[in-house]
Amino acid sequence: MAVEPVAAMCEQLVKAVEVMMDAESSQRYRLEALKFCEEFKEKCPFCVPCGLKLAEKSQPAVVRHFGLQILEHVIKFRWNNMPQREKITLKNCAMGLLSTGTYPILEEECHIKDALSRIMVEMIKREWPQNWPDMLKELEALTKQGEAQTELVMLILLRLAEDVVTFQTLPTQRRRDIQQTLTQNMDSIFSFLLTILQLNVNKYRKLKLDATQELKARAHCRVGVAALNTLAGYIDWVALVHITHDNCRLLEMLCLLLSETELQLEAAECLLIAISRKGKLEDRKPLMVLFDDVAMHYILSAAQSADGAGLVERHYVFLKRLCQVLCALGSQLCSLVGSDVDVEVPANLSKYMEAFLAFTTHSSQFLRSSTQVTWGTLFRHEVMSKDPIVIEMTTKYLRATMTNLVKTGFPSKNDSPSCEYSRVDFDSDEDFNSFFNSFRAQQGEVVRNACKIIPLEAFQIAGEWLRYQISTPIDIGSTMSKTAEGLCSIFSPSVVQWDAMTFFTESVVGQLFKNVEKEKLPTDQGIELLQAVLNYETRDPLLLSCVLTNVSSLFPFVTHRPHYLPQVLSKLFASITFEVIEESKAPRTRAVKNVRRHACSSIIKMCRDYPQFILPCFDMLYTHVKNLFSNELLLTQMEKCALMEALVLISNQFKDYNKQKAFLEELMAPVAARWQSEEMRHVLWDPALFLAYVGADQLMNDPTIDDQSGINRSRISFCVYTILGVVKRARWPADLEEAKAGGFVVGYTPNGNPIYRNPCTEQVRALLPNLLALIRTHNNLFLPENLARLSETFTRAYDVMEVEKNVVLGLPQPVLDIYDSPVYKTMLERMQGFFCTLYDNCFHILGNAGPSLQQDFYTMEGLAEQVVSSAFVSLAHVPDHRLRPMLRVFMKQLVLSCPTEYYDSLLCPLLGPLFSYMLQRLNQRWQVINQRSSLGGSDEEEAGEEKPVTQEMLEEQLVRLVTREALDLLTVTCILKKAPESAGNKEEMEDEEMMATDSSQAPGAPTYPTDELTELGKCLLKHEDIYMTLLTIAFSSLSWKDTSNCQRTASVVCWTLLRQVVGDNLLPEAVTWFYTSVLKGLQMHGQHEGCNAALTQLAFLIYDALRPRYSELRAVMTQIPKIQLDTLDLFDQRVLNPVPQKPGDKKRKDQFKKLITGTVGKPLGQQFKKEVHIRNLPSLFKKVKPEVKRDALDSENSGLAALFTPQPEDI
Repeated sequence: MAVEPVAAMCEQLVKAVEVMMDAESSQRYRLEALKFCEEFKEKCPFCVPCGLKLAEKSQPAVVRHFGLQILEHVIKFRWNNMPQREKITLKNCAMGLLSTGTYPILEEECHIKDALSRIMVEMIKREWPQNWPDMLKELEALTKQGEAQTELVMLILLRLAEDVVTFQTLPTQRRRDIQQTLTQNMDSIFSFLLTILQLNVNKYRKLKLDATQELKARAHCRVGVAALNTLAGYIDWVALVHITHDNCRLLEMLCLLLSETELQLEAAECLLIAISRKGKLEDRKPLMVLFDDVAMHYILSAAQSADGAGLVERHYVFLKRLCQVLCALGSQLCSLVGSDVDVEVPANLSKYMEAFLAFTTHSSQFLRSSTQVTWGTLFRHEVMSKDPIVIEMTTKYLRATMTNLVKTGFPSKNDSPSCEYSRVDFDSDEDFNSFFNSFRAQQGEVVRNACKIIPLEAFQIAGEWLRYQISTPIDIGSTMSKTAEGLCSIFSPSVVQWDAMTFFTESVVGQLFKNVEKEKLPTDQGIELLQAVLNYETRDPLLLSCVLTNVSSLFPFVTHRPHYLPQVLSKLFASITFEVIEESKAPRTRAVKNVRRHACSSIIKMCRDYPQFILPCFDMLYTHVKNLFSNELLLTQMEKCALMEALVLISNQFKDYNKQKAFLEELMAPVAARWQSEEMRHVLWDPALFLAYVGADQLMNDPTIDDQSGINRSRISFCVYTILGVVKRARWPADLEEAKAGGFVVGYTPNGNPIYRNPCTEQVRALLPNLLALIRTHNNLFLPENLARLSETFTRAYDVMEVEKNVVLGLPQPVLDIYDSPVYKTMLERMQGFFCTLYDNCFHILGNAGPSLQQDFYTMEGLAEQVVSSAFVSLAHVPDHRLRPMLRVFMKQLVLSCPTEYYDSLLCPLLGPLFSYMLQRLNQRWQVINQRSSLGGSDEEEAGEEKPVTQEMLEEQLVRLVTREALDLLTVTCILKKAPESAGNKEEMEDEEMMATDSSQAPGAPTYPTDELTELGKCLLKHEDIYMTLLTIAFSSLSWKDTSNCQRTASVVCWTLLRQVVGDNLLPEAVTWFYTSVLKGLQMHGQHEGCNAALTQLAFLIYDALRPRYSELRAVMTQIPKIQLDTLDLFDQRVLNPVPQKPGDKKRKDQFKKLITGTVGKPLGQQFKKEVHIRNLPSLFKKVKPEVKRDALDSENSGLAALFTPQPEDI
């Protein structure tokens, strides 16, 4: 080839690369240069000589890198068409570059080394082993030339393993050829890697002592690091025998390297991967060598020296790795001890446990949290949890947890040694806070497991801490409350300590009653602690909240000493009306609201869990509640309602229908009178009057004015809250004999089940017409004429509330310092909260009415028509966020609780129109979203503003959530869930060699459900129109932009619904539509592994079942891009003329999967990517089918006589 054109072209390329890399270049020049370079790579006939020339050592690094990129491009995209001679030339030149084309190891740029290794690996992927059998020998020879070459060989071997095994970026046959050849040569590869490592580490250790040889020492160290990184790429998947070979020589070397500062991190990484290996327990047994004194000594001393130097980032990362190593060791120990493999508890377990405890007590909150899972595994383990050393450690763990539960270590502060570690681990206080909350929950779980081992000792520890906290003076710290002088903030030392102690006590005491026999309970100590808590007086809301939790935790002791009950109740009642500043006009702070809410829920919890016990105090409670209710402003509506719920719960213990009914009538009398009054009837039935009554049509600016409409709103809320509380809590006795004696049983069903009546039935049924009217009015509020009635203050009264918006968008709530300031809500926020809660509660009442009132609800005259004319009115105007509670809270509950005999009279008339409407609505919504994303970015100008974008995201997410609610309702309605079979010992099942890893066995591939229809589903099957609507929703949803919904519906719903009608005379158009819908789903979601597996399986089932009767399906198949018609014909023949075969015929499924590959959509990032084609080489391993002599029993003349007659071929 003429030298001139190559030189001239190289000159232009160098200029282009310099323009691209120059920070001063303009955007236009840079794009032109890029275009020139890309066109050169695609079209120039002399890429190879240019690439080689640019890659010479004399060129600047960026130019060399571009030269190597050109060579890689040639190998990737032109290799298949290159003559053999050119391939050999290129391969030899590449070997030359490895040999002499780089600077010494410490001078050469990393990206040059990386580019060189990529070139080699791309050639290996195309030619080894068939056409390049000596590749490994050639690489080994290269390592003799020096450190630079050895490092490059390490990089090549690592990249090869990553491409072939980890990322699997090449065709199946090539991947298998290479992986099998690697596996066959693994002995020599491993021994080669270990030799390189040993050699270079020894030289490094020797030379680093000599100051004159520093560069040489660093070079050997660099090779050592490369060898460890390469080993890490192989240890993950090779047979365990290579790791444990030669009495675990590899593990021994890695332990020794933990003391080498420059190599310890990479060594720990390798060690971690090795110890974390799954596989047969027998093969993992040798890993226990790491519990030997020597190995343990190296791990411990490495941890101590890394921690001794204070916080140095590299040392800290190493500590994290070591912590993971100890965790993995603990997991292996728990897997092996007590299994079929004979493994004893290690002799020096205490040494390991001490080391592990050291990480649990380290200043870094992250390290502490990393140990929790392993502690939990140890404490739950059948054998280990009984070991004396583990039992002794349990006490130490609990003591350590007392410190670990204290929330300190915020990155922005300096009040604890944890803070500087948190600055490395967390971006912000919010980030730390959400981490700490999950860390605390994790500790709670482990503490509960620890209490199963030593329940009484744990209780002693909790008791000591509680007493200490009560006797310690309050420390407000530097951050004061904004509410009043002398109050704590959530950062005050006292609050942080009380909070931790309370959480600990709650976890411990809960387990005490589960794990200790009644006679052995430390009742006296428990009552003593309760007495101390009840006598503790504080006006600080944050501390009082902790006190109330402790009262609740210790309450079970009171059941053994009933005379303490009045004291407990008076403490709780005092807290219900708690105020920091009496008669204050300012709104209450969140902390004060929490105390009051806390006291209410504690009373409800006691009445729910110990109603029989509290029954004697009923009259006292009732009198107290009446006194509180006499002042309308003393309690909020929610607080009033909570107290009523508590009374209803105790009234269930009357076990006397008439007595309870009389009590409920008396309790609800004020509500019933107001709710059924003429005034309220007008308000609830007329949207205009309703808006006027609640003040939504008035201009208001001052939120402090205690206006009449605010009182009106609270009255409506109270009525609805009360109805809900009664419907939710009033019940008949669980014991049939008691129910009969009390007059609760009114008859029996044909199959002998008792029919109960609820004492609240009459009152609730009388209130339902107005409730349904309120729901209808609420739906009608969204009509344009009623929206126009809203005043300017309240135009956004129906919008999604800020809190809900954050939940929907998955944004973190502002977490810190919100307890202090009074909660000043704007008028708009109050109105939004009113509408939102009211709407939700109305549907909660309807959802609870079925289970509560039973046949008295289901047989209400014209119930279906009443629901249709209220809950289903004006749905087209109801926004998505308001539709969700109707689907989830009401309809789903109704479907779950409705007895079979009311399916035709109640559920079919409701579900038919509802699903029909949801199909139309969701189709429209998803059409808008799909159009929006296909227009992609045409509204870029508008998108500059934060608001519209967030609004768009919110709308899309709400559509997604409503879709999930609708499909969840459909699933509950039709699909009968079967309990999944246990998967056996998962660890054992993980394939040792990973040789069978194949894309067709993708994780998440659904095991096809044998789910059948529910009784309700069978009932709907008789209504053809409803059933077709259900099918249409299920199949339409496959191509809506929601992957999790697609995967669930494809794997659980679609086939279960369709298989019921496969035998019927489906219209060809319908069959075509179902099948096309699945293919559209693949186009939309096929890029996601789970969806791909579910949709491919669904398509296969449909094609297999319906293709013999519907030739139209073949017509659909012929439209698939890149389909091979001859392969399709072959597949069709097998479908049309099936041979008896095993169910779940994997081979046919794989063939089918290949047929429909053209439908699978690509993710955006892949859509414009040039495809790389790697050709298969002649197969390495030909399968020879052994000639099988036909079994005598299977032969044609299998009569008994024939069995004993010798055949000619047998002689």
